Amino acid sequence: MKKNFYIRSALSVILLMHSVVSIFSGDVNDFGRLYLDTIGFSPFGIYLAWAVKLIHLFSIFLIWSDRCVKVVSIPNMFILTLGIYFLHWQNGWYVVGGGANGIEFNVLLICCFLQLFFTDYHSEKMHKRSS
Repeated sequence: MKKNFYIRSALSVILLMHSVVSIFSGDVNDFGRLYLDTIGFSPFGIYLAWAVKLIHLFSIFLIWSDRCVKVVSIPNMFILTLGIYFLHWQNGWYVVGGGANGIEFNVLLICCFLQLFFTDYHSEKMHKRSS
């Protein structure tokens, strides 16, 4: 079984749903134009929104193929941190319950990516080859 199987599974589903659904619904374009452009990223808002979604989408395949796991964790943690700063911080901690649209989900995802980042994948592959 791959290391961090359950974290990989959860992250893959979350990244898939977060990217594919917004791409097909057109929400990624609205997020770029109607939000990012209005908070100072104009005229690059739509490009940034698409970059975020494509990073999430390509991350799924890299995480599952044990390729560039550490490298792909960094931009995802950066995106999630910016999401906290620009979108969720003003709403407090809770996503639901004690509030709405807060930072708790992003914090959990960042911790999952930190676990992937600090897991040693390479040495296990080398150990299997040598035995």
